[in-house]
Amino acid sequence: MTILPLKKEHWPQVAEIYKEGILTGNATFRTQVPDWKAWDSNCHKHSRFIMVQEEEVLGWCTLAPVSKRFEYRGVAEVSVYIKLNAVGKGIGASLMEKLIESSEENGIWTLYSSMFPENIGSVRLHEKFGFRKVGFRERIAELNGVWRDTVIYERRSK
Repeated sequence: MTILPLKKEHWPQVAEIYKEGILTGNATFRTQVPDWKAWDSNCHKHSRFIMVQEEEVLGWCTLAPVSKRFEYRGVAEVSVYIKLNAVGKGIGASLMEKLIESSEENGIWTLYSSMFPENIGSVRLHEKFGFRKVGFRERIAELNGVWRDTVIYERRSK
């Protein structure tokens, strides 16, 4: 397995993994995968990677700015998605390690994640890499007619 920069040509496979995550009901409030242009415009140009094995994308990660305000330039939201049939193979850990390394190289001082507390795999992944729980939002938004809670984790640069 190899980690590569995520490029436009990877988008069809990345979008399929994103769709799998959406369908679990525990990965995001989104109900549809955005198109490449929308996704690309909302993410940093740095710190976007895929894990590939024999040309198959097994997972992806990226950082997105949390605000356009200059003061928050070093704060980014983490996204890590793994192909469902590849969960449990260390792909998330490898991608998170690469993402943290890249964030440090690109002046990001705080990594932020908001996730469903039921997404135990994601919670454990973040905790493994030094993220700490800093908040809980009760019934923050509705997904498919159900009000959902989220937990907020962050990691500060050393």
